[in-house]
Amino acid sequence: MQSHAGLVIFAFRMKTGFDNIKYLKIQSEHIKKRIAQFGDKLYLEFGGKLFDDNHASRVLPGFKPDSKLQMLMQMKDEAEILIVISALDIEKNKVRGDLGITYDEDVLRLRSEFENVGFYVSSVVMTHYNGQSSADAYRARLERLGIKVYYHYTIEGYPNNVALIDSDEGFGKNDYVETTRPLVVVTAPGPGSGKMAVCLSQLYHENKRGIKAGYAKFETFPVWNLPLKHPVNIAYEAATADLNDVNMIDPFHLEAYGTIAVSYNRDIEVFPVLNAIFESIYGESPYKSPTDMGVNMLGFCMSDEDVCCNAAREEIIRRYYSALCNLAENGNNEHEVNKISLILKQAKLTTEYRRTTVAARERKELSGVSTAAIELNDGTIITARTSSLLGPSAALLVNATKHLAGIPHSVKLIPEEMIAPIQKTKVEYLHGHNPRLHTDEVLVAISLLSNDDENCRKALDQLPKLEGCQVHSTVMLSEVDRKIFKKLGVGLTCDPVKKVD
Repeated sequence: MQSHAGLVIFAFRMKTGFDNIKYLKIQSEHIKKRIAQFGDKLYLEFGGKLFDDNHASRVLPGFKPDSKLQMLMQMKDEAEILIVISALDIEKNKVRGDLGITYDEDVLRLRSEFENVGFYVSSVVMTHYNGQSSADAYRARLERLGIKVYYHYTIEGYPNNVALIDSDEGFGKNDYVETTRPLVVVTAPGPGSGKMAVCLSQLYHENKRGIKAGYAKFETFPVWNLPLKHPVNIAYEAATADLNDVNMIDPFHLEAYGTIAVSYNRDIEVFPVLNAIFESIYGESPYKSPTDMGVNMLGFCMSDEDVCCNAAREEIIRRYYSALCNLAENGNNEHEVNKISLILKQAKLTTEYRRTTVAARERKELSGVSTAAIELNDGTIITARTSSLLGPSAALLVNATKHLAGIPHSVKLIPEEMIAPIQKTKVEYLHGHNPRLHTDEVLVAISLLSNDDENCRKALDQLPKLEGCQVHSTVMLSEVDRKIFKKLGVGLTCDPVKKVD
């Protein structure tokens, strides 16, 4: 370890652990085989995020956030997209936590994103419909945009009342969704939308029309062919702690084949019902287990398991800090914190496993003020502390970019005489309480100076190198700072401390 004013440096080289090219190839081939198994048509329930699966990219270094989309792109001419939204979510104005937009707006975003890359989006299915006026208004809005909309209704006793479900008074009451291509990808803005019920309803209607259609499920996690307590699978439990998902050995798979496969509680609980529905529609079920229904090939594409295990452990800790900060801010998720605490123990982890946490806290002990630390992609760790001019995250960005650009730490990128007027505006005119510059203000200042200052130009050029890096702050950062790190692709954790020095 080397020590400098404002810097603490370690040496460790990071690697990728996932073969993305292999994944794109074998995953698309596997889905094509599943389509062929059923002949005419496959309804593929697509869980998780297609465009921005940042969880997968964090726990499987090398996996691209849009890998699933790129995989589907290889079957673009055979596929159409069906977007599902629950009328209940429309009525509640349910919001996507990661994007901050309502589910009804996200439907339009998803449609636009799919169409921008050449996919055919055939329609929107509105589930749990029961005459809600908000749903009717939304349907009218979609139809004005030229989007086909179908209603699927609430079925009393779903999913257990199979006799009613598989009848003209059950699935038979739903609108039949017209589709034209062999692969129908059924997706939605979030969980609980009714994607599976839409797929099953379509099987019922297709069967009545003499069309042989099949169903499969694409869930990225848990990874069925990794051990139950593998860090990648444990990280999924941490990520879904608020949903109370639990990874489990698939008992149906074990009984049918004598081999262990990993699923999760919701799929295992609903499988007997699904099986009964399949038998009612087809005469027999095509699947012997929840695992059989899946098409996920993720577990065959890890190129370095140790790298993935390390990344997954980091993710578990990140989820823990996120829950702690949410508790400190809102005080309404104690159950989530307790569950992730238990997951940490099961994984035999402490927060000290995260090297940036240790470095930031050590720097805080030395300085007595709030600090932050970043682990660069080559394993170098750099720290920064708060000052009268800069907050810890802003100072960290300056220190990190200077290090990457080979600029001596003693060099000041932003002269104090430039910072002072910015602080005056923040406090005197904008009535702020914190005069220190945030990350966005620092970046703007460096950008302005870069026209005439070579060091500032060199520092700005380093920003892309921060993608995938890890940061820990000993104080909860402002929303502005959190957003900047997110835009830079940096993994951030914070101690649940509100106080600002």
